[in-house]
Amino acid sequence: MRDAVIVEAVRTPVGKRGGGLSGVHPAELSAHVLGSLVERAGLDPAQVDDVIWGCVGQVGEQTFDIGRTAVLAAGWPETVTGVTVDRQCGSSQQSVHFAAAGLVAGQYDVVVAGGVESMSRVPLGSSVGEANPFPPAFADRYGGVFPNQGVGAEMIAERWGFSREACDDFSVGSHEKAAAAQKEGRFDAQVAPVPLTDGTAVAHDEGIRPGTTPEVLAGLKTVFKPEGGVITAGNSSQISDGAAALLMTTSDRARELGLTPLARVHTAVLAGADPVIMLTAPIPATAKALRRSGLALDDIGVVEVNEAFAPVPLAWLAEFGADPARLNPNGGAIALGHPLGGSGARIMTTLVHHMRDAGVRYGLQTMCEGGGQANATILELL
Repeated sequence: MRDAVIVEAVRTPVGKRGGGLSGVHPAELSAHVLGSLVERAGLDPAQVDDVIWGCVGQVGEQTFDIGRTAVLAAGWPETVTGVTVDRQCGSSQQSVHFAAAGLVAGQYDVVVAGGVESMSRVPLGSSVGEANPFPPAFADRYGGVFPNQGVGAEMIAERWGFSREACDDFSVGSHEKAAAAQKEGRFDAQVAPVPLTDGTAVAHDEGIRPGTTPEVLAGLKTVFKPEGGVITAGNSSQISDGAAALLMTTSDRARELGLTPLARVHTAVLAGADPVIMLTAPIPATAKALRRSGLALDDIGVVEVNEAFAPVPLAWLAEFGADPARLNPNGGAIALGHPLGGSGARIMTTLVHHMRDAGVRYGLQTMCEGGGQANATILELL
């Protein structure tokens, strides 16, 4: 039976809005990780059957099928195709799911999954502009309430009873874990520094704030609910730039090519939930992944739940009674940033490297997504 394995995973540093990567075209960011990926693997890119590329803001510089543009910008053969995927924040995790399905089905032998977002150059919401994506039938179904992720995060905090202090404390922990990982060099092997035209390079994640304290975060204003709210810029994911990519094949093809698999895609599922509260679907997605895999949560040595807003992973922890020490051990999007279409692949790159370095057999990744959806993926270390 065919399987799907990850043989290499690489990412750019995550740049903060207006930071070091803001001057780099998103197709060039994408091309950079594509080039780094095959260079590290020692693979002729002509062997790649397809590049499946996540991107949310498919306007401006990120339009015209940026997955294909990235292939050509990387100098790969014109025979290598590329396609662009949008499942909102989980776009590049969905790219991995599509790649794995294609490998198991025999449609691919070698495929790249990943994604990009340059939120400095293609600002959040620019793909919608003044348009209303929700037709009257949607408004009628949900009582005229239109989805807003920040409002959804406030709804989660209220439903689960999370205080402002709890959200801020979680966020401080994200920065502390990411700062420790960066200081100890745990990100070095997964990051491909991005050279700039002035001869310098961006080599490290820019959003980490080692000195963040609860007192600092307590001084920030709430954004979506001015009176009695909990969500601030400090306990939300950062607006960021970045790209990431994973090289995937089958175990048999890896042997033929002399490649060493890092991990196998054990289980890949989706879940949908209320699109108004929007951000709770990682909970049913995790339950579904565990059921389908035959594993228990105690079998999972590390879990990545995207830190879109602090209440999202906090609700996940509360529902599963999971060990907080296993959650986002290298920090998450609150500290590292959230380049929308690239985040799924960024998280999976961090996850697979952590599993290898720490000898963790099973790892789980899940992300909340616009429209009340979530991907969940279980990887098995090889």
